[in-house]
Parts: sequence; C-alpha cells; structure tokens
Amino acid sequence: MRIRTRLLLLVLAVLVPAFLVAAFGIVYMYKEERAFHRENMRETVRALALVIDKEVARREALLQTLAASPTLDRGDFEAFYRYAQALAQGDAAIILHHINGVDQIINTRLPYGTPLPKLLPVARELRSRHPPDVTLITNLYMAPSGNGPSFGVQVPVKRDGKVVYYLMMGSTVKELQTVFSEQRLPREWHAGIVDRDGVLLARSKEPETYVGKQVRGDFAAALRTGEGFHEGRTLSGVPATAFFSRAPTSGWTFFVSVPSSVLKQPAEDAALLMAGISLFVIALTALAAIAVARRTARSVELLRRAAERLGRGEHIEHEHTGTLEIDAVNEAIAKAGEDIRNARASLEQRVAEAVASAERSQRALLQAQKLEALGRLTGGIAHDFNNVLQTVTTGLELARLRTTEPLAVSSLESCKRAVQRASELTRQLAVFGRVQDARLETIDPNRQLMEMASLLRSGLRADIDFQFDVPLQLWPVTVDPLQLELALLNLTINARDAMPEGGVLQLQARNETLRMQAGELAPGDYLRLTVADNGEGMSSEVLAKALDPFFTTKRVGKGSGMGLPQAYGFARQNGGTLILRSRPGEGTQAVLYLPRADRSVDTPRQDSRLPERKAGRETVLFVEDDPLVRDVVPAALQEAGFRVLCAADGEQALRMLDNGEQIDLLFTDIVMPGNLNGIELAQQARTRFPAVRVVLATGYTEQRVQLPDVRTLAKPYEVPQAVDALLDALGSR
Repeated sequence: MRIRTRLLLLVLAVLVPAFLVAAFGIVYMYKEERAFHRENMRETVRALALVIDKEVARREALLQTLAASPTLDRGDFEAFYRYAQALAQGDAAIILHHINGVDQIINTRLPYGTPLPKLLPVARELRSRHPPDVTLITNLYMAPSGNGPSFGVQVPVKRDGKVVYYLMMGSTVKELQTVFSEQRLPREWHAGIVDRDGVLLARSKEPETYVGKQVRGDFAAALRTGEGFHEGRTLSGVPATAFFSRAPTSGWTFFVSVPSSVLKQPAEDAALLMAGISLFVIALTALAAIAVARRTARSVELLRRAAERLGRGEHIEHEHTGTLEIDAVNEAIAKAGEDIRNARASLEQRVAEAVASAERSQRALLQAQKLEALGRLTGGIAHDFNNVLQTVTTGLELARLRTTEPLAVSSLESCKRAVQRASELTRQLAVFGRVQDARLETIDPNRQLMEMASLLRSGLRADIDFQFDVPLQLWPVTVDPLQLELALLNLTINARDAMPEGGVLQLQARNETLRMQAGELAPGDYLRLTVADNGEGMSSEVLAKALDPFFTTKRVGKGSGMGLPQAYGFARQNGGTLILRSRPGEGTQAVLYLPRADRSVDTPRQDSRLPERKAGRETVLFVEDDPLVRDVVPAALQEAGFRVLCAADGEQALRMLDNGEQIDLLFTDIVMPGNLNGIELAQQARTRFPAVRVVLATGYTEQRVQLPDVRTLAKPYEVPQAVDALLDALGSR
C-alpha cells in the first residue's frame, strides 16, 4: 500500500471520527440553543408576571394609605377628595363607595359635589364572589368616563375590624404598556397580558388593535393551566411559540410569543457556525490543543495565586483569561476577598461600638451607684438631724411661750432662724435620697420661674447677658420648690463661672412630649428647663465626670463639686433627669427634665406663727422612737389643749389602741424600729379603728406615702403646723 494511501487513511482515520463528533456536536448545539431560548422565555415571563403584581401592589399600597386617612373617621369627604385627588397619578380615578357596591361617594375624575353614576357591575359582581375584607383586582372593563379600557384595584376600608367603605382605583390599561417598554424585549418577540377571562389587557405590539380582544380558544384553554408553553398561532395568524405564567396576586397571565421561524433561526445559525468551527478546529487540532493547554495552565495558575492572596487577606484583582468558567471563579474569589475585608471592617466597627456602649453603661452604673450610696448616707444623716432639729424647734417654741423678756425673745427668734437654716441645709443633703412626699408641692413653673428670675440674675456679673425665655403655658410639676430653686441656681453659677470674660446665658422653659424611651426617660410629658451658655465648654473627659459628687475643675475654695450632682440628684429624685451637652469652645447646655404632674397646682399654705387654734381636750396618741422628740412635742401639744399619750414604737401604739384607750388622733413618725413603721401603723389603725384620725411626720423616708386624706408633716415642723394638721384631721371626721 502506498505511503500516500496510508497517509490518506491516517487522515481519514482522524477526520472521520472528528466529523462524526462534529455532527454530534452540531445536533447537540442545535438542541441546547433551542432549549436556551425557551428557558430565556420562561425566566422573562416569570419575572414580568411579578412586575404585574408589583404594579397592582403599588396601587393597593396607595389605597391602603388613603384608607387610613383620619378624614374618613370625621366624615370629611371633601377633604378626603382633595387628598385622594392629590395622590391620584395620570389618568387614574380614585373612587370611594358604599359597601352596597352601587353608590359612589367621591370620584376624583369628577368634580366634588356633582352627581355620581352608579358603580360598574364588574366590581360588584367580583366582590359578590369573594369575602368582604380582601383586596380585589378586576378584569378589563370600559371606563364610563371615556378613558377607554381600564382595570380596577379595590380595597376595603375597615374601622374597628368592620368594613365601612370600599376604596377603588381605576387605571387605564395604557399604564400597563410601560411594563413592555421598560423591559426592552427583543424586537422579534411580542408580549401581552391577559385577564382572568382571557381578554388582552395589554400588548407590546399594536396594542390599539388587539387590546380588549379575546385570545384564541386553544391558547385560552392552555392559559387555565397557569404556566407552560404553547405552540400555535398569534391573533395575527403567525405561527409562534408562547410561554405564559400567571401572576399569583392579580390572577392575570403574562405571555411572551416568539415566531417559530425566529426561535429556530438562532439554533440553525449556531449549528452552521458550529459546523464551520468544527472544520476549522479539525484542521488546526494540534495547534489549538497546544494553545488551549497553555492558556488553561495560565488560567489555573492565576486561580492558584488568587487563592493564596485570599488566604492572606490581600486585595485580589479580577484578571480576565477568556475562559468563562475560570473568569467566574476568579471573580467569585475576588468578591469573596472584598466581602471578607468588608466583614472584618464591619466587625471591628461593631466591636468598637459595643465597647463604647459598654463603657457608657458602666459609667452610668457607677454614677447611679455613687448617687445611691451618697443618697443612703445623706438620707440617714437627714433623718437623725431632723429629729434633733425637731427637738430644738419645739423646745424653742415652748420657751418662747413662757417668756416675755425682750432679750430672751430676740435670742429665741435668732435660734429659730438658725434652726430654719439648718433645716434647709438638711433638705439639700436629702436631695440625693428618695422622694420626700412631705416636701413635694405641685407648682406652676411659670410663676415659680418668674419669682426666681431676680435671684438668678443677681448671681451673674454685669458682663453676662441674661436671657429669660419662659412662655405662659407650662405644665405643672410636683417638686420641692426649694430644691428646684437650688438646682437652677447651681446651673446658673456653673454657667457664670464658665464665662470668665462674659457672654450670654439663656434660661429656657418648654413643654415636651417624648414618644419613645430616651435614655433614662420613659415616654410621657415633661417640663424641659434649659440653661445654656456660650462659655468655655467641657472636654469629653470632664463631661464624663461632671455629674460625679465632689468632682470640680475649679480652684480650691471656688467650688465644692456638688452643684451639678445636686441638680442631677434632684431631677432623678423627681422622675426626670439632667442631660449635659458641651464641647470645648462651644459652650454648655444643661437640660433638666421634670415629669408633668397629674394633678392641679397646690394652693400655697399660709404659715401661722402662733398657735391661735386650740384643741378641746381631744386625746392624741403620739408615736415617736426618738426620746428627745418624745420629751418636747407632747408638752407643746398639751399647751395647745390636747390630752397626749406617748408610745415609743408601732407595736406599743397598737397595743394601746387594742386596750380600749379613748384616742381621737394618731400622730406618728414614719421611720421607726421594730416590725411596724408609721405607714403600716396608720394603715392598721385606719382599718381597725375607723374613728381615729391619722397625721404622719417624717424627717426622711424611702417609702412613699400613699394614704388618702392623711397629711404628712416634714420635720422639723413648728407646733402651730402640727396643731393645724391635727385639728384639720379632726375636722375631716
């Protein structure tokens, strides 16, 4: 056999299998191309079906917003008409109608007040087949106002779970045409939307000709299955393959139709191209194999290096190799690297925020613990010291009643003023403790601030401009007026000292309602008092410690470090808070929040100086654990005409009541040793001996008094105050 024959046979041995493989590849390519186009149609139709539902959902959301309008609750249909007309878009009509489905109330296509036609039967019939409280989407109908083919979305308007109206938006099918223009379908494709009755709502090509027509019977039957392919003819008679999918919300069906010739052409072109490429590849098999091997090796090497950089957390550049799969993997690796870096940065930021939040919480906890410890210490001191002051006060009054010598009277009055001063100092100590009911008053902030204005202004230098911004209508608050005055005075003095070269200090009062939790403040109504200056300001380090007791940046002898803590303690004691905002060189704002009182302003008591009212020998059971107070107060009450019995604690007082003693009044201290404090004793006495009237006294207590018609005196009280309280209690009987 000749060598050329052998070579020919060898070439044929190579070419024939190659041609067979090429033929198989051409057939396979043809099928794959056809399947690809069908799948492309499927995904496009499904996506566009969801777009239809988005269009419907947008209209439904607009109607739900209108349905919640408060003008419907008031029955103000004219205001609702204007509101609905402002929200209506394009040729859309918004119709409010009765639940009978016939009578319209408003129609934005017609002027308000004009007679309205009956509602179209299409919505009424559709509603009759569905529950009353669901959203409905109509099929195509002809709008009576001349706007052509339309469709409607109807939602119920419910109040207290009951449907009271129906709200409907009528839109022309022209608005659906934008779905096709926005999707940019291939030129040979045409798409359409079919309602539940098989009528065309919209069509990408020649909508003016085909919208409103019924689709072919075989296609209509296929549409009932919900989704699938259909081989048939279009309304214009062109053989085509269509894929359709039903939108889940509206029940309408979206379809894409491609002429059969167009659908086959890409596959045939691909087959011819594959045949040519196969012939070319067969001729250059060896060279192509080498080139592909080199390119593949290079691509794999790029992936290896990208994986190494990913492991080190380095930035990865996306390099194109020309191989789609390898490029996709390379792109995924690059994106993963970027995501890892972003996640690491986000994690670091979250950790920093969490640390900052923990530090703020720790500072707040430490501040609360400091004030709690200081409150317990000062509260105990205030209780014992008030008992001492009570003894001194009553003793001075008894001495005053028994002497007329001028020098002695003058000395006694000086001593009383000293006791009053000591009492005020004790009240300042008690501000770090719990609320003292005996010292609280419901005040008119406007009047209180007006009275304090001259005092605050007198504490400022001439180079400071004092601005007083207090409106007339301020909510009442329940506070200790002296502590409020002291808190504002402390804030004013701090602001003054922060402006050594002068400046502007503003006191502003406002009512403010918090809708949600704000730091330490619960939602509710508050009186907001702001003391603002344009002075030196505070650094973040100083601001973090500004509310610590005894912390000060002033020189020795110029400040005690108790001004801001006193104001903060006062606000927290009354259910509010103090917020400081400051930056170096930008001044400071001290914002005091006090909760709005739930009762009216108290009438100021007139302080009687002499026991002008006398008792009629009524019996008072005086309960006091402090022997000094127990020695002097009964004597003063006897001077006022009472018969006085004494008990050292609650158990002894209860035994005296049980023994049948004829007792008219129970006058008891609140804080006492033993199993019964004054409040518990008063509760038992009022339950078991209803005829006995009760008056309480306290120097300091952490328990709020919640007994109706029971007056509480703050120690040290004067004898006339005690006599008035006891006689008032007798009068209430």
